[in-house]
Amino acid sequence: MSKSTSNTISYAGTFERSMDAKNRVTIPAAWLEGGPDEFHAIPGPLGDCLIVMPPAEFDSIESRIEQSGAPAPERRKAIRQFYGQARAVSADSNGRILLPEEQCDAVKLKGEAVLVGGRSRFEIWNAKRWAEVSAAESASYRQVAELIGL
Repeated sequence: MSKSTSNTISYAGTFERSMDAKNRVTIPAAWLEGGPDEFHAIPGPLGDCLIVMPPAEFDSIESRIEQSGAPAPERRKAIRQFYGQARAVSADSNGRILLPEEQCDAVKLKGEAVLVGGRSRFEIWNAKRWAEVSAAESASYRQVAELIGL
């Protein structure tokens, strides 16, 4: 059963974790305190990570697709792909979520993983792949940070 979601949780930070042999990974305690313990996981559209989102974020996807301006047949395909690939996952009493085997295979998750906060959702990356992506994205981040005066 999901905990009360009266407090808005913001998934922030980067956390290195080891996945066990059953594909369980521990969620940072701060991400579970005052927030949901039930999530939906879906491989990212590029197949590079798992996107994990709480129910409110997951539930908003259909309306966001419908409002995207894409043609109706494309919206229907996107909704089918998104919800067809999504799997429900929930945190156990130790704060671990069990990731579906087929999703782990799809994004090459095994052994060392990195959980990356994304405010309203978080991502789970293969540790090696995250190191590459993070390094490649740093210039873009610096450019946008400068534009907004950060």
